[in-house]
Amino acid sequence: MLAGLYLALINAASFLAFGLDKQRAIRGARRISERRLLGLAAAGGGLGAAAGQRLFRHKTRKVPFAGRLRLILAVQALLAAACWLRLA
Repeated sequence: MLAGLYLALINAASFLAFGLDKQRAIRGARRISERRLLGLAAAGGGLGAAAGQRLFRHKTRKVPFAGRLRLILAVQALLAAACWLRLA
């Protein structure tokens, strides 16, 4: 139960961070670092980051960033599949 709550919160935070960074980029304000955005994704917020990236059309053309985000998602998908198979 706590793991589910954690995942919900970290994905929401990751999603919101992408939206906030996009707004800051539009306004020319201080930005959220790519390291922090990827850190939120790596901490379990990969799906929220991917959803935020697509919905806000943010950081989609940054090839190294997008590739790293895809790698994080792939690792998280493998971990989720491994956990699911052990529970099944």
